[in-house]
Amino acid sequence: MKNKTVIVTGAGSGLGRAIAHKFAKNGANVIVSDIDVDSGNKVVKEITDESGKAFFIKADTSKAKECEQLVKQTIDKFGKLHYAVNNAGIGGEMAKTGDYPLDSWEKVIGINLSGVFYGTRYQIPEMIKAGGGAIVNMASILGSVGSAYSVAYVAAKHGVVGLTKTAAIEYAKDNVRVNSVGPGYIKTPLLDQLDDEQKEQLIQAHPIGRLGKPEEVANLVYWLCSDEASFVTGSYHLVDGGYTAQ
Repeated sequence: MKNKTVIVTGAGSGLGRAIAHKFAKNGANVIVSDIDVDSGNKVVKEITDESGKAFFIKADTSKAKECEQLVKQTIDKFGKLHYAVNNAGIGGEMAKTGDYPLDSWEKVIGINLSGVFYGTRYQIPEMIKAGGGAIVNMASILGSVGSAYSVAYVAAKHGVVGLTKTAAIEYAKDNVRVNSVGPGYIKTPLLDQLDDEQKEQLIQAHPIGRLGKPEEVANLVYWLCSDEASFVTGSYHLVDGGYTAQ
C-alpha cells in the first residue's frame, strides 16, 4: 500500500475512521472524506501525528457532483487513485413499512445506495487509468437479511450488494476488483441512539457474545483491497460474530 492512494468516505468517525487509520499505518495516502469538517480534520491530525499521510475533502455522498469532485480533487492532490471505500451511511428513522416517512426513505437511499453508486461511478475510470485498483462498498448484515422497522436501510444495503456484484463483473478484465462487506452490529456512533436494554439485546443476537469493534471491520476491508485478495471480486463478506449463521 505504500504511496498508493485511497478514498474513505464517512471517515470522520466509526468504521470510516478505523479504516482510514488502517490504510495510513500501512503507508497509503488517505483521503479522509466526510460532511463533518471538524471530525474529518481531527482524523487527519490523528494520522499525521503518527507520521501518516492524510488529507481532508468535504463531500456529501448523496450528491453526484460532490462525489465527482471528490475524485477530481484526489487526483489533483495525489496524482492517481488506487483504492476506495464507500463507507458513508446513516441509519434512518425506525417505522413499519406502511408508516415509513418518505423524507427518511429518500435520505437513506440517497446516502446509503445512491452515494455508493456515485462513488463507484467516478472512482472506476480513474482506477483503470492507474492500471487497476479495488473498491470496497460498505453493506451490512442487512444486505442479506431483513429487519423490522428499517425498510429503507435494508433496501439500500441489499442494493449495495447487487451493485457491487454488477460492477465487479463489468470491470474484472480492467483489473478493478469490487467487493462488499457486511458488518454485524459494531460499536460506533450509529448505536449511540440506543438505550442500554436495546444494546444488550443486540449483543445477545450475536453468538460470539459481544458487539464488533471498528478495527475488526477495518482489517477485512484492508485485506480485500490488498494483493492478498487478488482473486476476490464480486463477493459479499460478512464480519458479524455469527449473526447471520443462525
